Amino acid sequence: MTSAIIDLLKQDQFFKKDIIRLLETHGEDRTLLFKKSAEVKEKYIGNKVWFRGLIEFSNICGKDCLYCGIRKGNKNLTRYNLSDDEILAAARFAYNNKYGSIALQSGELEGSFVAERIENLLNKIKELSHGELGITLSVGEQEPEVYKKWYDAGAHRYLLRVEATNEALYRKIHPDDSKHNFRRRLDCLKSLQDIGYQTGTGVMIGLPFQTMADLADDLLYMKEFNIDMCGMGPYIEHADTPLIEHSGTLLPLKERFDLTLKMIAILRIMMKDINIVAATALQAIDPIGREKAVKIGANILMPNITPGKYRDSYKLYDNKPCTDDSAEDCQSCLEARVSLADAVVVYGEWGDSKHYSERRNIQAGKD
Repeated sequence: MTSAIIDLLKQDQFFKKDIIRLLETHGEDRTLLFKKSAEVKEKYIGNKVWFRGLIEFSNICGKDCLYCGIRKGNKNLTRYNLSDDEILAAARFAYNNKYGSIALQSGELEGSFVAERIENLLNKIKELSHGELGITLSVGEQEPEVYKKWYDAGAHRYLLRVEATNEALYRKIHPDDSKHNFRRRLDCLKSLQDIGYQTGTGVMIGLPFQTMADLADDLLYMKEFNIDMCGMGPYIEHADTPLIEHSGTLLPLKERFDLTLKMIAILRIMMKDINIVAATALQAIDPIGREKAVKIGANILMPNITPGKYRDSYKLYDNKPCTDDSAEDCQSCLEARVSLADAVVVYGEWGDSKHYSERRNIQAGKD
């Protein structure tokens, strides 16, 4: 089998059957996959890692996704919403510590108040950092004019995880109503890309009902959509969600972890110059999970700079790590972890996706 995998990894493009074969590798074949993805990362990205200071500014959500700990229907959760001053203090910490970029993340809410509040925050963050902090948003589905308003105010990256690109699977992990519309999710991704954002998406790996074919299709979708960045991680159950009833059908956590590493490795080979996040959820399974992801393809880490007293209330899944760490602790910890992965943190840079620049240049040539 090893010689067949060597030949497969020499291909310029992968078909669905090829991806499934790589997802099912083990032993020496798995080692060859990770060796190849590490080589691709070294060639196109180098040994660099960029920070995105993560500000989880609110766990109030208007959606009821069946897998998520901050879903609207979870009554066993203390809700919070950071003040503007608390958000700006966290952004100032990132700026003073030369993170280069921050990521503003929250539950999904829409409306004029949300749109105006985030626009105002973007303006203030740009002002306090003299335009030097890069800004990623991850606040869910919005109308195109809202995305455009935020883009004009200084946000230039947006992560909107689709969680599953198979519509039938998507419907199994979301309520069947107008607030959880698969087509709208994809339309929002297209709007973000058209407006000019560095556009990212991602999926959960190891979901109930999910197959290897689904995961292969997820990677093919990302390639076809031409994403600039990806944030994907293992599905980890939360006790206060409807999907917990299917926990007995799931792959063991270690297998979900291993499958996630393979997804990262294959995506790095398929999309050589995009940004790939080493998800915090990996560390919930393996103490050095994020380092392993960095070694085989990931190049973005998201140290949590949310004020500590709120972190325990932003649990999308159970056993979320680092909720007791201060922002300073998180930075020191990640620096050490990055060095263990034979990589270096680049400070004072946005760390924009190289793929984005190439994509925009090609688009400009067509126009």
